[in-house]
Amino acid sequence: MRGCVGEGGGSDDGVGQDLNELFDVVDADDRVIGRAPRGEVHARGLRHRAVHAFVVNATGRVFLHQRSLTKDTFPGRWNSSCAGHVGAGDDYDETMRRELEEELGLHVPAAGFGDPALQPQRLLKIEARPETGEEFVWVYRVASEGPFALNRDEIQRGDWFTPAEIDAWLARAPEEFATSFVFLWPLVRSQLGA
Repeated sequence: MRGCVGEGGGSDDGVGQDLNELFDVVDADDRVIGRAPRGEVHARGLRHRAVHAFVVNATGRVFLHQRSLTKDTFPGRWNSSCAGHVGAGDDYDETMRRELEEELGLHVPAAGFGDPALQPQRLLKIEARPETGEEFVWVYRVASEGPFALNRDEIQRGDWFTPAEIDAWLARAPEEFATSFVFLWPLVRSQLGA
């Protein structure tokens, strides 16, 4: 693999996720039925919500990131451009904007403000299932050239790849990716316009 771009910012204290962060617990129809801490949601396999973004540049390359070794799930594995859980009381779109800012340093104004071409575009919603860690997932496409300011608490490194490079890598070493990425990539690849 070629050299990766983006030096991580953030702390270097090795602190992982806040296992007490509250998530909405949802039913099979994605309706909120309660709240529980991150640690309990993951340990018990409760349904909850998440977002994934695939950032695509003008040449059709897709930015992927390698998860921090301090992550509570899939540490050190490669994933979509950025991803995150929807916190208790939050919605998918505001979470997507927040995660882009927190993980990549990419500021996206609220809907209705700024250039509409730079707004995250909803591609598809995935039902909660084992491959997503029982997460309902909204998947977004984001147009950006970078550069990014990677948050080291979240991301070890990242780089741009062609879809063909991702296909070959995924076929050769699927264990290097988070299981949600392995599931999502074939579903979103043709929708990225890459």
